[in-house]
Amino acid sequence: MTDAQTYYHGTKAELKIGDLIQPGYASNYGRRKQAAFVYLTATLDAATWGAELAVGTGRGRIYIVEPTGAIEDDPNLTNRRFPGNPTKSYRSRDPFRVIGEVAEWKGHSPDRIEEMHAHLESLGQRGIEATEE
Repeated sequence: MTDAQTYYHGTKAELKIGDLIQPGYASNYGRRKQAAFVYLTATLDAATWGAELAVGTGRGRIYIVEPTGAIEDDPNLTNRRFPGNPTKSYRSRDPFRVIGEVAEWKGHSPDRIEEMHAHLESLGQRGIEATEE
């Protein structure tokens, strides 16, 4: 018997249970290129960053999702910043189905968010995309 893993997706998009999050739309990050992958995580902290850093004016949201196909380690994080995937970050070319929403979650401090935005802007000025596909 295996334990089911809970996966999360942080965004500012307003979704409903049953909706699919799928590739082919503008990325939430960087130059907003058409996304070839969709991303999910097994940690609330990583999902919180996704919800806080996503583009848009709405409030950040964290959805509980289930993959509909194969997932793989997210090389944007695991190969560069966090070898061994301690952030439990993954990606897929297949959609994720929204099965719930985390109603209450604690965000990072405004100073920490500002620091992360500055870091991402610095990367962009050097031609480094936060998400490379």
